[in-house]
Amino acid sequence: MKKYSVRLTLVFSVLSLILMLFGLGWTIQNQFFSKGASEAIEEKEPVDVDEDKDGKVVVALGDSLTRGTGDDSGKGYIGYLVDELEEKSKEKITIHNFGVKGYRSNQLLDQLKQREIQRKIQSADYILITIGGNDLFQSGQTFLQMDEQKIAQAKESYMKNLEAILKEVRTMNDSAVIFHIGLYNPFIDLNDSKLTTKIVRDWNYDSNQLLDQNEKAVYVPTFDLFQLSVNDYLYTDKFHPNAEGYRLIAERVASLITW
Repeated sequence: MKKYSVRLTLVFSVLSLILMLFGLGWTIQNQFFSKGASEAIEEKEPVDVDEDKDGKVVVALGDSLTRGTGDDSGKGYIGYLVDELEEKSKEKITIHNFGVKGYRSNQLLDQLKQREIQRKIQSADYILITIGGNDLFQSGQTFLQMDEQKIAQAKESYMKNLEAILKEVRTMNDSAVIFHIGLYNPFIDLNDSKLTTKIVRDWNYDSNQLLDQNEKAVYVPTFDLFQLSVNDYLYTDKFHPNAEGYRLIAERVASLITW
């Protein structure tokens, strides 16, 4: 009888141990599965990461100068500017270049209606604009005809468009600094250089005045960079800058950008 009780007690002990181990195993497995499922759900959730904001974002708008026409390396002033800024700040520079060769101010104003460009402008720290050269020079026809009335009309139309461009950009981004690069005179060493110089200077003066009326907007002069030795800094078309000319513009812009 005593042996029977011992055996019965032993059986109950073994069964209890088995049940306890089973329960412990089930609990551990359940906790592990729940944790794994939770982690899996977290991994599937989309993460909203704005890659453009890794460092500084520069949006470049405008004509062939923004595009870099005339620079055999294809960098243009934008490419050299990025090199300058990265060396100066040690920060990553993300550039979105929307320059289009031949663009006039009315075409740039229309371009600002594009949703992708609006999205990039919204994330920009700096906005660079080159526009007005095609409005004034019109592929050289302006200075061949020298019709001062037409030139005055072209400037009036341009100034209205430039004002509208600045307003549109500012509605998309109220904190970015806007840099408007002024005009140089590629025809300064030709006949009537005094008259062409006066026309370009007046054009630049009015642009400068408009920029001064806008907060966080900077006019960047380039006339003096090309004034004394224009042919040293022009491409073979005698209109667009060459690599050295673009480097001069980039250095001028970089000197005005502060972090």
